[in-house]
Amino acid sequence: MEYRNLGNSGLKVPVLSLGTGTFGGTNEFFQRWGQTDVKEATRLVDICLEKGINFFDTANVYSIGDSEIVLGKALAGKRVKSIISTKATFQMGEHPNDKGASRYHLINALHDSLIRLKTDYIDLYLMHGFDKTTPMEETLRTLDDMVRSGKVRYIGCSNFAAWQLMKSLSISEKYNFEKYIIYQGYYSVIGRDFEQELMPLLEDQNLGLMVWSPLGWGRLTGKIKRGQEIQDGRIKSGGAVGSPPVNDEFLFNVVDVLEKIGDEIGKTIPQVAINWLINNRIVSNIVIGARNEKQLNANIEAVGWNLSEKHIEEINTISAQSLIYPHWVGGR
Repeated sequence: MEYRNLGNSGLKVPVLSLGTGTFGGTNEFFQRWGQTDVKEATRLVDICLEKGINFFDTANVYSIGDSEIVLGKALAGKRVKSIISTKATFQMGEHPNDKGASRYHLINALHDSLIRLKTDYIDLYLMHGFDKTTPMEETLRTLDDMVRSGKVRYIGCSNFAAWQLMKSLSISEKYNFEKYIIYQGYYSVIGRDFEQELMPLLEDQNLGLMVWSPLGWGRLTGKIKRGQEIQDGRIKSGGAVGSPPVNDEFLFNVVDVLEKIGDEIGKTIPQVAINWLINNRIVSNIVIGARNEKQLNANIEAVGWNLSEKHIEEINTISAQSLIYPHWVGGR
């Protein structure tokens, strides 16, 4: 397994981590992703550790806490070997303070996550989204206090716009607060918006990227191809709810190229799609999901080899997206 620094830190992490959005599946939204119980989760965790993947990503909102509970039980006796990331900010209850990035909510959220995960500390604590109702100084001071207390080791953010991330970094520098060291964001062969604003910012500020949904919300699993019915899986079960729309012809064109390349080198469509991301050095880690052992082992096979420059260029060409303003202006 290849290891890389986690963004702007000295922490070494495997290039793949296991996402646990499928763990629990105890509410309607996350049931579409999967319903992995403790027994199956324990088996997936053990496979990961055997293959050198000791990084596990979850969030308090996944199945409203049940994903963290399942992961905590699956890691029983293995915590010292493992790196855990979890997240907060999204709605966890009916009260107005059961969401957001206020000191009140984050302290409660961290306390609850520690209990569910059966651990004394979180290796990476991520703001799951930007809270425009809370002053950034309040959020960042709270996170700084968490790091100083030893309950959190590193902090990061997810789903921020570029200006929100840059302003956060500037405030941390001004007040000598702990800085975000990693950005967790959506990036895939069929979702390359990240490259236009966020990637240049991460490169400039020496941050790294944790990729979520590297297979485009399940569209690049190989179960969606031109001229055939959608096979059973996340998309057919409704798991694309909340995802950005993807033009069918664009998707089929990309899948055609991924399949052609896979046939040439003896790899699957998802393995080619994940390896394309691994070849981008801004990527610190890719969060892979798996409903079962077979899917997990197949996704792990995306590591240990590299696409050729020719194949990368083919993928870049077929998946290129139109530039947003002002990036299409000449001279940039």
